[in-house]
Amino acid sequence: MIQIQLIARISLIGLMVALLGAPVQSNPDQINLYVSKSGSDSWGGRLLEPNASKTDGPFRTLERARDEIRTMKEEDSFPGNGVQVIVREGIYYLDKPFELKKVDSGTETGPIVYTSFSGEDVRLVGGAPISGFKPVEEEAILKRLDEKAREHIVQADLKSQGITDLGRADQGGAELFFNDIPMTLSRWPNEGFVRIEDIVVKDGHEIHGHKGSKIGKFKYSGSRPARWIGEQDPWLHGYWFWDWSDQRQPIESINTADSIISLATPYHHYGYREGQWYYAFNMISELDSPGEWYIDRERGILYFWPPDSMDRGNAVISILPNIITLNDASYVVFRDFTLEASRGAALVASGGKGDCLSQCAIRNTGGWGASLSGAEHSVVGCDIYRTGGGGVSLSGGDRPSLTPGGLYAENNQIHHYGRINRMYTPGISISGVGNRASHNLIHTAPHIGIMFSGNDHLFEFNEIHHVCMESNDAGAMYAGRNWTMRGHKIQYNYLHDITGFENRGCVGVYLDDMFASASIFGNVFYKVTRAAFIGGGRDCSVENNIFVDCDPALHVDARALGWAGYHSDEWIKEAKEKGTLQGIAYNKPPYSERYPKLVNILEENPKAPVGNTIARNICWGGEWDDVEEKARPFLAFEKNLIDVDPLFEDAENQNFNLKSDSPAFKIGFQKIPFDQIGLRTKPAK
Repeated sequence: MIQIQLIARISLIGLMVALLGAPVQSNPDQINLYVSKSGSDSWGGRLLEPNASKTDGPFRTLERARDEIRTMKEEDSFPGNGVQVIVREGIYYLDKPFELKKVDSGTETGPIVYTSFSGEDVRLVGGAPISGFKPVEEEAILKRLDEKAREHIVQADLKSQGITDLGRADQGGAELFFNDIPMTLSRWPNEGFVRIEDIVVKDGHEIHGHKGSKIGKFKYSGSRPARWIGEQDPWLHGYWFWDWSDQRQPIESINTADSIISLATPYHHYGYREGQWYYAFNMISELDSPGEWYIDRERGILYFWPPDSMDRGNAVISILPNIITLNDASYVVFRDFTLEASRGAALVASGGKGDCLSQCAIRNTGGWGASLSGAEHSVVGCDIYRTGGGGVSLSGGDRPSLTPGGLYAENNQIHHYGRINRMYTPGISISGVGNRASHNLIHTAPHIGIMFSGNDHLFEFNEIHHVCMESNDAGAMYAGRNWTMRGHKIQYNYLHDITGFENRGCVGVYLDDMFASASIFGNVFYKVTRAAFIGGGRDCSVENNIFVDCDPALHVDARALGWAGYHSDEWIKEAKEKGTLQGIAYNKPPYSERYPKLVNILEENPKAPVGNTIARNICWGGEWDDVEEKARPFLAFEKNLIDVDPLFEDAENQNFNLKSDSPAFKIGFQKIPFDQIGLRTKPAK
């Protein structure tokens, strides 16, 4: 039975022993170095025994441990089975990212493992604690504040605490955390959005029949913007034309007589239209509820309405761009840390091979949780949440040669991400060739769950729910616009409760704008709109899936024969003139051998959705298909069980196992391994 598992941390010690070949506790045959807040970088990095003389003991910093390992290599004393750096309990406020380079690599049989001491909580923090809060007394500031807020607001001088680089207000700047929770940059309304009343400039701007304006000038309703006159740096964050394309823009001027807001250039790429939604932020006049904050960047003063007494909490402001960076470092493991309060990604790995982030909590970042590019890197058993961007980004492999990258994200819980960068920062992003996402639980986010591009990726045994909550033309799993990005397997995933912004509909697996050659097999979709979506693509298969209360279960269209034909026309022109499709030699090895259907694509009605198979699926409740009539003649439908009771074991409790006498077995339906879907909490057998 599929179950939603909401857990704070995932215990995978046994699994990681098998994966990493490195013990959690010390090993007499392995060199262990220790780091402690009470240590000294003049010591030798040993574990300090309770009654030992303090003439030697643990290092104080990770950098000192790293440098000790470099010395081992220089002296040819690096052990064949690697080194563990074991960090004792505590909160480590870093003054710079912990950086590893090629020289800091381990080996495949002897990795360098950075880990917390067993049973102890170690936090690596990219921010600084803030002190010296006091009530606001300056009359000019009090006048700008809402009357009900004045007695609650406190202020702190950041410059006097050495914090001068505050970044921009729109993204990538300083953030405030109180008791390890992100606070809210002052905004109005405090929740949700307001709507554009009307467009001021009627310039005939139109996209796909939707009219708008290219000029960022619009009418508002009500009198609230009058409060914003005189603000230092006021901004709006809006979904100005489409609900999948947001942008933050500074306010240039406000005309209260005519109720017009003018935005500063550059204007939004798609333009603006009536009825779209936005909110205002970064104004001291809107600091009017508990948990909100504002920084006067000119004076370096932080203003804050604490949600609890300052005596019962700690305030931290993000400083560092990253917590950990690896540049061409290989076979390095970070295990069982909490990484938090960076302005960008907590961990960035570029190049190298075989690095692993394991059993970590990553939270409260301004960007991604972890971003890794190279070969065979992995993120395993981590809890990643409240990130400003996405959860995990993996990029590896070479598309021209179809060399696989071998990166994977496995058994992670990724949730409440996209706090700042709302759109196109998914729970997991995979690009390149031959990478994998499996057994992950992804939920509670404004946009995409898994986004992918490239070739030959595998997505299996993931559970995704309550994503795309701030957008509609979006997918829980999404890829788009390429004939050559082939060979993907999407199998045995459970997608449920995905209905879009304001429940106006979304997409489950979204193969957008002629994306081709993906296998959607053995998945379960429950309460998902447009659960399996083929947007004019070719050579895809939708087989052996269960659709329950989906509306509809299947969507296929022929958009390249209509409004989207200009994309295909460009590809065809390139193929005729250069012999490539989007830069890929599609009719030569290795593509011609790996994907033989690509070779003669220009001679086989290239703009039509040919080669798609929909077979042996179960659809119970909801609606079966929303297939464009122009597309239907190109599709192969085979033995689908539609509106016939499939005899689930316990559908009310989301147990969609089939009883032994289910009519689905008569059409050749294969059992789905429900017990393997979702998070693993123990090693695989």
